Amino acid sequence: MNTNKELNYRLFVQIEEDFHRTEISSEFSRYDEIKNGNVEKVQASFEEIRSNYYEGKGLLSDDLLRNNQYHFAIGTGIIARICIDGGMAHNIAYTLSDIYIRKCDCCKKPEEVIDLTGAMMLDFAQRMREVRKTSSVSLHVRRTVDFIYRNLGESLTLKMAAEHEGLDPSYLSKLFSKEMKMPIKAYILKAKIATAQNILVFSDFPLSEIAVSLGFSSQSAFSAAFRKHTGMTPFQYRSSYTDVYELSHEKPEN
Repeated sequence: MNTNKELNYRLFVQIEEDFHRTEISSEFSRYDEIKNGNVEKVQASFEEIRSNYYEGKGLLSDDLLRNNQYHFAIGTGIIARICIDGGMAHNIAYTLSDIYIRKCDCCKKPEEVIDLTGAMMLDFAQRMREVRKTSSVSLHVRRTVDFIYRNLGESLTLKMAAEHEGLDPSYLSKLFSKEMKMPIKAYILKAKIATAQNILVFSDFPLSEIAVSLGFSSQSAFSAAFRKHTGMTPFQYRSSYTDVYELSHEKPEN
């Protein structure tokens, strides 16, 4: 596809309209604030963004809502990747990105997308602040955490994690507990439950399938573990978020 003619026209129009895109250095300095977990600066930065949201942004759609949603999806994707580079587990970063983009897809007004942008930026920044707090975590433990998230569908054990790292299980157990402030078994279960919560809210998969996909021996074992951690059964938890799921699957009006 030859786009030279359209490109030259658009560049000409931008000159005529005295349009200047946001400098990439300015844009990435804001991303760095998120990556560094500087929540206060991110909050202040967003207030500035809110006051002149459209300044320096290209027009991606003639429909203002869709235009904002496109910008949101692009920005969220970039932020997720930058946070991964800063130490956030890739599964967490990408899943969080998916969640926010789906929330954006439910927005009905351009202003809602702008508000959601601020919430998304602060969420990533706050999570990166926690990542920074554990930056002293050893390479073995960081890789073990990543191993856990990449294999949530398995019946994970300390032995499996130790073999992956080439360490003695007793040594990894002590190291993990010291640095993560909980035993590896508890961390694995916590990760599975957190993932189950997202699946319950944003899908209609049967509980039996969720249990199998997360490596539980049975649906009853999954339900018991879920209730112990959240105070609700999986069914009760899903029911409390019914409106979120329905909105995320609502068909656009013709």
